[in-house]
Amino acid sequence: EAGSEDIDILPNGLAFISSGLKYPGMKSFAPDKPGEIILMDLNEDNPRAVELRISRGFDLASFNPHGISTYVD
Repeated sequence: EAGSEDIDILPNGLAFISSGLKYPGMKSFAPDKPGEIILMDLNEDNPRAVELRISRGFDLASFNPHGISTYVD
């Protein structure tokens, strides 16, 4: 619905996608929906997007993700 803003794919095939960017002057297809992080396992025959749950206490209403990066230790 809101479109994706960025993607980061780990060496193991897991893809993390940021979605829901709202920027002044940019059309938003879901203006009342908070941002989200989506996970896809690209190793699956038919990968599907799964919204990740965000921890309690996080201000989800103002979550406006712009970009994403991962760190593998």
